[in-house]
Amino acid sequence: MKLFIDAGNTRLKWCLDDQDCTLATGTGSLEDENPLSSAGELIRQVRGVAISTVASEERRTHLMDSLAKLCPAPVKFYWSEQSRNGLVNAYQDVSRMGADRWHAMYGAWLDHKQGFVVVDAGSAVTIDYVDTSGQHLGGYILPGLQMMLRSLRTDAARIWFDPDQGLATDPGRNTGECVNHGLAWLSGAMIERVIADAQKYGLSDLLVTGGDANRLLGLGLPGTHRPDLVLSGLRAIHAEDSSE
Repeated sequence: MKLFIDAGNTRLKWCLDDQDCTLATGTGSLEDENPLSSAGELIRQVRGVAISTVASEERRTHLMDSLAKLCPAPVKFYWSEQSRNGLVNAYQDVSRMGADRWHAMYGAWLDHKQGFVVVDAGSAVTIDYVDTSGQHLGGYILPGLQMMLRSLRTDAARIWFDPDQGLATDPGRNTGECVNHGLAWLSGAMIERVIADAQKYGLSDLLVTGGDANRLLGLGLPGTHRPDLVLSGLRAIHAEDSSE
């Protein structure tokens, strides 16, 4: 049995596979004593672990320590690459690209070779464009919803609000509405730009992943929800490398 982990800045997703069949999936927090508690006793049957992560070194070490206590299986981290199976990274220094972006793009490339956009709405929002030849055209990194909310709470002491994550974009009439409608308004502007870029580059498919994917879809992003896109790419790369 193999364990695959997509570890973001604060949260992780995991899946357990046995002979290419998914047995269980779940989520966890990197701030918990055991980030993989939702895997239960199944984790003790794991014989290999593959990880895609953008977590800090402190949290990565914490995850490794947790795994060492739960199962004796070897752990391999997968990072961004210059190219694979026709997909070519736009970065000259691929070590500077978050592994999740590369793995999400690769997961998309396997099924959408007609060109695509990947929007990953996590702690940060990342947007990547890939054309029909597999060339990564580049992308954008923006602060995510929770990051912007934390910034307003921390750096604007007299702005008091409840983060209700409303999708309305009309002008707010109290501080809570002004904040939440303002964030939705910003997201709406981003969505308009993504749509325009997809048309400009002739990209037919728009794939959305990450914890706030449904929020962006609710605001009008015309995409397909692929919640396990990073894990899909990670699993494919692990399988390819294991068969060599």
